[in-house]
Amino acid sequence: MRQLRRQVQRAAKVPGRLAEEIARATSLAQGIWAEARAREDVAAFLPTLTEVVALKREEAAALAGGGDPYDALVDDHEPGMTGAAIAAMFSAMRPRLVALREKVLGAPAPKGVTGTFGQDAQLALSRELATVFGYDWSRGRIDLAVHPFSSGSGHDVRITTRVSDTDPFNCLYSTIHEVGHAAYEQGIDSGYALTPIGQGASMGVHESQSRTYENQLGRSRAFTGWLYGRMREVFGEFGIADADAFYRAVNRVHPGYIRTEADEVQYNLHVMLRFDLERALIRGTLEVADLEEAWNTRFRADFGVAVDRPSNGMLQDVHWSCGLFGYFPTYTLGNVYAGCLMQALRADVPDLDERLARGDPSAATGWLRDKLQRHGALYEPRDLVRRACGFEPTEGPLLDYLEAKFGAIYGV
Repeated sequence: MRQLRRQVQRAAKVPGRLAEEIARATSLAQGIWAEARAREDVAAFLPTLTEVVALKREEAAALAGGGDPYDALVDDHEPGMTGAAIAAMFSAMRPRLVALREKVLGAPAPKGVTGTFGQDAQLALSRELATVFGYDWSRGRIDLAVHPFSSGSGHDVRITTRVSDTDPFNCLYSTIHEVGHAAYEQGIDSGYALTPIGQGASMGVHESQSRTYENQLGRSRAFTGWLYGRMREVFGEFGIADADAFYRAVNRVHPGYIRTEADEVQYNLHVMLRFDLERALIRGTLEVADLEEAWNTRFRADFGVAVDRPSNGMLQDVHWSCGLFGYFPTYTLGNVYAGCLMQALRADVPDLDERLARGDPSAATGWLRDKLQRHGALYEPRDLVRRACGFEPTEGPLLDYLEAKFGAIYGV
């Protein structure tokens, strides 16, 4: 009833005319964005984005009822969360992330993999990894796509991955990430099927599953030791001497423009940039005409390099063309939730590393299914994570994990 009430009340606040205009504008905007991105032409996208932002401001005002308009949009993706709470969390996280980033990038970088990796072999190993992490093939399938994603629920949950001939981690870890999303949907109590709680609790909770699977489990020293052996069996020699060097290669921190390709240390800084800019856009303190300059200035300040082209800057993400304002912060909320969940999981499964070293994450995935996934949207997001962990979600466990992991890898 809570879920139904939220949906009905939201729909009633948005005039039909406005809902139609947003649907029309965002449908057209995605194609215009894609073309502008391909041509590196910000000017071609600005009129369309200006229209989308104006419509989303109007929608936010209608939903907020006099409150903070950005909060109303965040609530679509993370019920109960506010822009102020997110800003406070990000302010607490930023200094430690920036300090860690500077230390790591000041140290010698680990060696990466070399050679070429056949598509068929990558896909075969990615299917094996999907099975290892508990993907139920009787209720899903995996296919190739330009961008990895997961879709569906209940008895039809499908995932995609992508392949790079020179970077097998792109395929393998994209698959593990999407399996995290898919396992959440497959793990929801079947009695909730076709009801408003028969789905993930929020985008942040959903992201907590995919990031736990991909990073805390899949990029752990224990699991990468097993994966190194499997990759040697599948691909032969690829320029990495041993399992320790492989672990460092998998977790290599590298400068870059693209959020989706960012390492664990820098990923959240990309999200914080987008959060601040889109919050200002919705509040009207930043106009679309000034967005590119604001993006480029902020990126140089945060990452120390100038944006070289629009597709590496404000045109890289599809979200704003789709009208998905308030979505970006859920990526970092997912990381924060994942840090909390992993702390509780390790306390409950003390032999986790021994299991992961055998290529067996089932104790972890089973814990997540029992503590969180099976409940679907029965509880509000933060309450769900609190129940699973036994404490209120906070950024501390994530930051402690990142500092310990990358401090050890880079000797800083």
